[in-house]
Amino acid sequence: MKANLNLGQVSGIKIRVHWTFFLLMAWVIFAELTQGGNTENILFNTTFILAVFLCVVLHELGHAFMANHYNIKTEKITLLPIGGMATFEKLPESPKQEILIAIAGPLINVIIAILLFFIVPVKDFIQLNFTESFDVLVRYNLQSFLFFLFIVNIGLAVFNSIPAFPMDGGRILRALLAIKIGRVKATKIASNLGLIIAVLFFLIGLLYNPFLVFIALFIFLGAFGENLMVQQIALLDGHTVEEAMLLNITTFKPQDSIDLVVNKIISGTETNFIVVEDQTIIGLLHHKTIIENSNKMVLVGEIMEVNFKTIKGTDSIKKVYQLIYNDKQELFPVMENGKLIGAIDAVNLNEYILLQSKLAF
Repeated sequence: MKANLNLGQVSGIKIRVHWTFFLLMAWVIFAELTQGGNTENILFNTTFILAVFLCVVLHELGHAFMANHYNIKTEKITLLPIGGMATFEKLPESPKQEILIAIAGPLINVIIAILLFFIVPVKDFIQLNFTESFDVLVRYNLQSFLFFLFIVNIGLAVFNSIPAFPMDGGRILRALLAIKIGRVKATKIASNLGLIIAVLFFLIGLLYNPFLVFIALFIFLGAFGENLMVQQIALLDGHTVEEAMLLNITTFKPQDSIDLVVNKIISGTETNFIVVEDQTIIGLLHHKTIIENSNKMVLVGEIMEVNFKTIKGTDSIKKVYQLIYNDKQELFPVMENGKLIGAIDAVNLNEYILLQSKLAF
């Protein structure tokens, strides 16, 4: 099963749904069936979930369009059962940029809520007593559908305003703190708050609602991952690709057999390779592709990846860090004056980061 289902693109931004999202849909349908729900109930709830996630997409697009204003490209938006996640090619350069990018998402939800406030209209519900409001809300009609959507957008805006990673409020807090104490320390504080909130959600989830356990896991991983990434990028500041690149690399020709590649993997430490013809790079061989085709009679040219990026030895190694973890390209050829002088991949980049972390103390 593929990890993501592609829904298309908006302004060049890929919209993807993680396969676990469909588990949420299946759970909603199953819950309705076990409670004796009819087709109308199931259709109402599944449609409502889709509407909520449309609001989530708009939320993430708010971040993306604001980031684009500062020339920060958004690679993709991934929808998960507990929300959405926009992947940027790099971090904002200044606290002001980060604040505006972070605010843009919840602001979209506030705008949607304001529109729904007048469309529903919400004031009609406020004027009703409790019994009358309950009677209206339990009906499966457009008015109750839009009212619940209004409540959800308010909830999304409030939840994302919590001042802890990975919520937008945590990014705003980090940006404000970074003005005085720097991004690394600011990230650590905002991430620690995220870890505390994750523990609280986890404990509450164990007692009352298992779904909060999944939210706690999402917050924990987001906070931990952001803190780690910022620390690693800080270690790479001022360093170039040529300091960390591999020099003695093995290349293959497109007419070479896959058996030659497999034998090289077994006898050495390299797992990804560059394909060269007439001293020109024409493709890459990734480890996963090699393993998948290791039992076939194929040539290197038949399975190599032809869409790839190259870098220069003088490039900032921070740039490569972003490329490896955003573009998912496992190996980058390093070029100088049109010639191949080395390569860099995630393995030796991580080794370089480890060495730098030791030297920093």
